[in-house]
Amino acid sequence: MLQPSKTYHQLINDKVYQTTIPGASHWSLVIRKGCQLTIKDIEGGANVGMLFYNPYQLSEKYNAPDTLKCQHTFKLTKNHCLYSDMGRIFCSITEDTFGWHESVCGNSHSSHIKEKFGEKDYQKDHNQWLQNGYDSFLVELAKYDLQAQHMASNLNLFSKVVTDDMGKLALVEPSPAGSTVTLRFEMDTLVVLHTCPHPLTQATEYPFTPIELSLSQAPEMTMDDPCMNHCPENQRGFENNALYHFGL
Repeated sequence: MLQPSKTYHQLINDKVYQTTIPGASHWSLVIRKGCQLTIKDIEGGANVGMLFYNPYQLSEKYNAPDTLKCQHTFKLTKNHCLYSDMGRIFCSITEDTFGWHESVCGNSHSSHIKEKFGEKDYQKDHNQWLQNGYDSFLVELAKYDLQAQHMASNLNLFSKVVTDDMGKLALVEPSPAGSTVTLRFEMDTLVVLHTCPHPLTQATEYPFTPIELSLSQAPEMTMDDPCMNHCPENQRGFENNALYHFGL
C-alpha cells in the first residue's frame, strides 16, 4: 500500500499547507472563506502580482479603483480590504510587516523584460528563461477558461511606489528578506499570482526572487475586527458579503 506523503500528513494533522514558488513563476488556487494565506518574501526584493476572482461567477473580479477609493488610500497595508467589482470583499489584510503594497502600476510585459534584461525563452533556457507578469497571468487564467479580456488591474505585493513633483512613479525601498503579509479570505476566492518583476523594477539583472506561501485556518472574526471597522465603506462591504452568503 502506498504511504501518504509528508505533505499529506501536514495538511491533515496540522491543517497548514506550505509551498515555495520560485521567481519567474505562477500559481493559482481557490481559497475558501475563513482561510488565511501568508506570503513571505524569502530573500528580499520580491514582487508578487495578484488577481482575485469569484470562482462561481468568474466575471466578478478584483477592482483596484474601488479598493483604493473606498479606503481613501494609495497604498495597501494592514487593516485594508481588497474589493471585487460587485462591492464585496475578497479578503482582508490582517498582518503586514512591510507596510506598503501597490495596485496602480499593473504588470510587466514581454517588452519591459526584453528592454531591461534581454531575451531568453523556455525552449533554449528552460527554468532560467525571463518570464513576464502578463503572460504568467494568461497561463494561469487559461486553466479556468479565462482570457486576456478577463484580466483586471492587479495588486503588486511588496512593491512600494512613490511619485516625484512631476507625478512620475518610481519603485523604491525593496522589501527586506523575511517580510510577510497575511490575507484573510472573506469569501471563496480564486487567487492567481506570479513572481515576475514589477514593471518599474530598477534591477540590473532579472530578479529570480522566490516566495513562500502558507495556507491555514484564520482565527474567527469578531465584531471589533479592525479590517471591518477601518472605515464605513468596509462595514458596507462586509454587509454585502453577509447578504451574498445568506442562507448558507
